[in-house]
Amino acid sequence: MEFAGVVEAVGAVVDEFAVGDEVFGLKGFGAHAELLRIPAGRVVARKPANVTFEEAAAVPDGACAALACLRRAGAGPGMDVLVYGASGSIGTATVQLAKHLGARVTAVCNTKNVELVRSLGADEVLDYTRGEDFARNVGAYDVVVDAVGKHSFGRSRPALKAGGTYISTDGLRNLVLAPVSRLGRTRVALPIARPGKQDALLLQRLLADGTYRAVIDRTYPLEDVVAASRYVETQQKTGNVVLTVGG
Repeated sequence: MEFAGVVEAVGAVVDEFAVGDEVFGLKGFGAHAELLRIPAGRVVARKPANVTFEEAAAVPDGACAALACLRRAGAGPGMDVLVYGASGSIGTATVQLAKHLGARVTAVCNTKNVELVRSLGADEVLDYTRGEDFARNVGAYDVVVDAVGKHSFGRSRPALKAGGTYISTDGLRNLVLAPVSRLGRTRVALPIARPGKQDALLLQRLLADGTYRAVIDRTYPLEDVVAASRYVETQQKTGNVVLTVGG
């Protein structure tokens, strides 16, 4: 869904981009290709000069999903946000964007990624492989973001403050819980993502000023897309896996 590349042609009424511009963005499905077409008004912006094509391509999907979660949960300055699965594509984005919004961030990941997640701005890191269970921190968080969809509202609920919000990237299983949870002291929110042009421009600014950085685990040529997909399906990747096209 996400891409970075060079503009080959523009429509007759397009004045925002020109042939030769380096751009990045989010298309929906169809970005695993040598050429793609996208309306200029959608999620596409010029690539900052200080990031590579690989770095730019690794940003939009995870970051837009993270923005949807944080906005839906109402995350903001001074709030305590926990990110479970903080070393994945959405997780690394959520840590950085929650800090950008002014929140205090607690991240949960495995041992090998503790220093990485801390370098992204996490105020505290819990290593689940060492038995550090965020659910024991009763009433500690305003927002719990399950960035890998592996936990449940029931398990996370004790860790939420009164009025706190649980949100998971696996939104389907929360369809029933979302309206019911509003009757209690905590609630479930659904990450409804409708990324737009302003999201692309926000990410452009954050990349340009160094506030946000892409996390890349591995890079594969497009012809090795099957191997890349198999690696992603192990659920052990850190950050993002990038496909390169051409030379």
